[in-house]
Amino acid sequence: MMVSIVWLGLCYILGSLPFGLLISQSFCKIDPRQQGSKNIGATNVARTCGFQYGLAVLLLDILKGYLPIMLAFKFSGSIILVSLTGLALVAGHMYSVFLYGKGGKGVATTVGVFLALAPVATVWAVGICLAVIYLTGFVSLGSLALVTAAPLTFLFTGNFAYIIAALLIMGLVFWRHEENIHRLLSGEENSWRNKKYEE
Repeated sequence: MMVSIVWLGLCYILGSLPFGLLISQSFCKIDPRQQGSKNIGATNVARTCGFQYGLAVLLLDILKGYLPIMLAFKFSGSIILVSLTGLALVAGHMYSVFLYGKGGKGVATTVGVFLALAPVATVWAVGICLAVIYLTGFVSLGSLALVTAAPLTFLFTGNFAYIIAALLIMGLVFWRHEENIHRLLSGEENSWRNKKYEE
C-alpha cells in the first residue's frame, strides 16, 4: 500500500514537469505563460518559440505519460494502480507542483497514457482528433474530440478494463478546457489558421 502511494506521488511529480516552460526559457528565452495563449503546452510553444520546440514539448509530454504506465504494467499490472497512475500523471501536468498548482491542458500527456493503455484505440482517437483540427481549425475542439472518442474506441477495441480511467481523464481535460468551450460556443475561439491564434 505504502509503495503504491509513493509511486503515485512520484508520478504526480513527474507529470508536473513543465517541459513547455523549460524548453521555451532554455532555447527561446521566453515564458510561454506570457505569450500567445499563455499556455505551457506544445501548441503554444510551437506558435511562440518555433515548430521544432513545440514538437519536442509534444514528444516529452507524451513520453511522461507513456513510460510510467508501461512501468506500472511491468511491476504491478493492477488495473486500479495503472488507472490511478494515469490520473496522477495527467493531474500533475494540469496542476503542477512546480507552477504553484497551475499547468497545461494535459492533452499530450493524456495521449501518452492512452497509448500505453490501449495503443490501437488511441491511434483511432488521435486520427479523429486530427480530422477535427483539419476540418475546423480548432486545436481545442480536436483535443476534446480525442478524449471524447477514446472511451468509445477503448470499448470497440475490447479494452474494457480502462474505460473508467479514460472517462475520468476525459472529465479532467474537459474541465481544463472550460474557457475554450465557452469561446467555442460563443464563436470567439480563434483558429489554428489564424495568426492571432489563442488556445
